[in-house]
Amino acid sequence: QVQLLDSGGGLVQAGGSLRLSCAASGRTFTTMGWFRQAPGKEREFVAAIKWIGGITYYTDSVKGRFTISRDYAKNTMYLQMNSLKPEDTAVYYCAARTGLRATMTEADYEYWGQGTQVTVSS
Repeated sequence: QVQLLDSGGGLVQAGGSLRLSCAASGRTFTTMGWFRQAPGKEREFVAAIKWIGGITYYTDSVKGRFTISRDYAKNTMYLQMNSLKPEDTAVYYCAARTGLRATMTEADYEYWGQGTQVTVSS
């Protein structure tokens, strides 16, 4: 059974940091990523990483602040979030896909975690 368990969210003040984790089990993937959904908004792409080679992709608003990484041995992906802003407040979801291409498109990801809440206070 394929399972993605995301965790690490919480409440933090603006300028603070959090690290999200996504533990995958049941199979391997070609690409894993993070998406987020703020209240009243559509879910949006945040970052992705190719499992082999570790090539990374980021949406412009998080470049220089967030770092996506993976631990190959633990089959776990991370999102280190620094210099957090109130506009980063959202439910963050990890996602995984088996297709060859890394994409930023939500519909291309076949597997999803349950989501973890990140709240940044001003």
